[in-house]
Amino acid sequence: MKKTIAIIFIIIILSALINPISKSENISILLEKTDLPSSFTYCDIDGVDYTTPIKNQAPAPTCEAYALCATLETMMQYQTKEIYNPDLSETHLYFYAGGTYERGYVNLIDAANYILETGVPDEGCFPDPHRPYDYPFTSLQGWENRTVKIQSWGWVENTELAIKTALIEHGPLVFCAHFWEDFLYYRGGVYKHIWGQIAGGHVMTIVGYDDNKQCWIVKNSAGTKWGEEGWLKMAYNADMITGEWYKRDDNNCTGIMYLNVVYGNLKPDVPKIQIQTPKFYKTYLYGLEFSTLFKNVKLFTKASPRIIGDIKIEVTVENTNQVEFYIDNTKSYIDNVPPFEWNLETTSGSHMLTVKASNEYNRSIDILDFYKI
Repeated sequence: MKKTIAIIFIIIILSALINPISKSENISILLEKTDLPSSFTYCDIDGVDYTTPIKNQAPAPTCEAYALCATLETMMQYQTKEIYNPDLSETHLYFYAGGTYERGYVNLIDAANYILETGVPDEGCFPDPHRPYDYPFTSLQGWENRTVKIQSWGWVENTELAIKTALIEHGPLVFCAHFWEDFLYYRGGVYKHIWGQIAGGHVMTIVGYDDNKQCWIVKNSAGTKWGEEGWLKMAYNADMITGEWYKRDDNNCTGIMYLNVVYGNLKPDVPKIQIQTPKFYKTYLYGLEFSTLFKNVKLFTKASPRIIGDIKIEVTVENTNQVEFYIDNTKSYIDNVPPFEWNLETTSGSHMLTVKASNEYNRSIDILDFYKI
């Protein structure tokens, strides 16, 4: 028995001499052996930008849906190695996955599971009308045939190595953040909290990193006037990432989510249409455009454009043969000839503008509320 113990003791001593490294040293060696690049971003992979244009979720609390769709859209382009600016319906994902404006969010786990099981259609099935309230909703008939899904999703450990590895292996990452008052005034550079109280929670998308600047490259959904034309450089040690919101739903939640393998109808053969004039948060005086002042006047729906005098409704379209213009669900005009526009004719008051683009096989819509003075 004593001889056996002695042999075991000798083996332990020899093992320690051969591999005398602590747990923390193991981590350092692992970091050195990963061969990760010093910088990486889906904004520039061999000169190609696989991200899609910055969007603005205002004035609705739909950040979870916007972050998830931003991730999916980049994955779609990266997997196909084609730049075609896919545009998914954040509003569909938000409402169909159980979100409400009254509650102020959609459960991120519920939304990820919805993408996994059902999928998200393109924006033409359910455009964002930028309303700050709940309302009856339904997506365009046939949306089920225009969806994008994922094979799986999961949580990423909140360490630099794990985040960098997941970015390269899976794609952009969705993350939950708490932010301070100074975050609202970010205009550029590498952000780290300096002043102010905790101001709330938000969900954004990490698309890359830069070791030289010690920061994550983040896509926000606050429009191009915020930050660096809508983008954020967040310091590695900014201490913004949190998983506490969803601990009640998933004890494994780290606050950083990856989506794995996007598939489905990545490029549906459908029309695309977007209202260019008028725009939300704008005021028009006989066709001249101004930024809206006094945005919280109760007479007007927040974000809806205010129109004084005549104005031409202008749209951008793709894959379209005909555009129909509706005011409050009543057809007002049909145009079969590009550039597809209409001189607005309606009464004073609040109205809903709907434009429907059609080709031989499919239809897509865009919606905007406005106030005619």
